[in-house]
Amino acid sequence: MKSLRWIFLIVLMFAPMLAWAAPIAPITQGSPAGIPVLTVQNAPGGAQNWTLSLQLLALMTVLTVLPAVLLMMTSFTRIIVVLGFLRQALGTQSTPSNQILLGLSLFLTLFVMTPVLNHAYADGVKPYMDGQMGAEQAVPAAAAPFKRFMLDQTREADLQLFTHLANEQPYASKDDVPFRVAMPAFVTSELKTAFQMGFMLFVPFLIIDLVVASVLMSMGMMMLSPTIISLPFKIMLFVLVDGWTLLLGTLAGSFYT
Repeated sequence: MKSLRWIFLIVLMFAPMLAWAAPIAPITQGSPAGIPVLTVQNAPGGAQNWTLSLQLLALMTVLTVLPAVLLMMTSFTRIIVVLGFLRQALGTQSTPSNQILLGLSLFLTLFVMTPVLNHAYADGVKPYMDGQMGAEQAVPAAAAPFKRFMLDQTREADLQLFTHLANEQPYASKDDVPFRVAMPAFVTSELKTAFQMGFMLFVPFLIIDLVVASVLMSMGMMMLSPTIISLPFKIMLFVLVDGWTLLLGTLAGSFYT
C-alpha cells in the first residue's frame, strides 16, 4: 500500500509537466478559437498583425508611464514637496503619514487642474468621441491646455536653459515650444518654487528651535533634547495661525497669480 501511495504521489507531481509537454494543435484559419488580431497598415500592400496579448502588453506599458507623465505636467510636484517640507519643519516625524500627504496632494491637484482638464476635454476628447475630429488632431488639441498651464508656471530663465540645451532657437511664442522643452523647464521651475516656499516655512519653526535650545543651554539642561520641548510650541503656533488653511490656500493661489 505504501508503494502504491508513493507511485500515486509521483504521478501527481509529474502530471503538470506532461500536460505542458503535450503538443498543441495548430489553429487553422477557420478555427473559432483563434486570438483576435489588430491589423495596422504600415505601407501600401503591407500590414502587421498584433495579437491581443501584445496589444494588452503595449496598453499596460503606456498605463505605467502615464501617471508619471501626468504628475510631471500638473501642480502635484510643487504641492507634495511643500507638504514634505512642512512635516520636516514641524519635526513630527511621520505625522501626517505619507498616505495622508499623497491623498491631500492629489485632491488639491485635482482642484487646481480642473479648469485645464475641462479645456482639454472640450477641445480634444469630446470632439474625438463624437467623431468630429481624428486622433491626429485630437491629441494636440487635448495637450494644448496642459502646455499652456506649464508655460504659465515656467520661469523664462529655465525655458531659455532647456531651449539652449536642445540646440533650438528662441521661440516666437509659447505655442511654438515643444513638449520636450516645456516639460523639463516646468519641473525645474516647480522644484525651485517649492524650495522657496519650503524655506519660508522653515524660518518661524527654526526660530522656535533656536529659542528653546538657548533657554535649555542657559538652564544647564544640556542632556534634554530641544526637539522634545520645541515640538509642542511649533504645533501650537501652526494651529493658532490656522496653518493648514493658510498653507493650502497659498499653494492653490500660487498657480493663479
